[in-house]
Amino acid sequence: MGILKISEQMHENLRATSAALSRSINAQAEHWLRVGMLAELNPNLSYGEICQLLIRAHQSGDLNPPLIQSAAVSEAA
Repeated sequence: MGILKISEQMHENLRATSAALSRSINAQAEHWLRVGMLAELNPNLSYGEICQLLIRAHQSGDLNPPLIQSAAVSEAA
């Protein structure tokens, strides 16, 4: 674990969004990091498909969802 420096504006965005979605600020930041990482590695996936990947990974107990699994998302849909 480490310290991450972010702008005041990003911190305010995290604070507002985390409150609206009933998440801690750290949980919201981690969510955005996961979604962003998966989006960059899988530009063909929609936000909904990325969320499906994260949900399936959570349900299977996998704390580190696959980074590239676009075929699996298409087959599961």
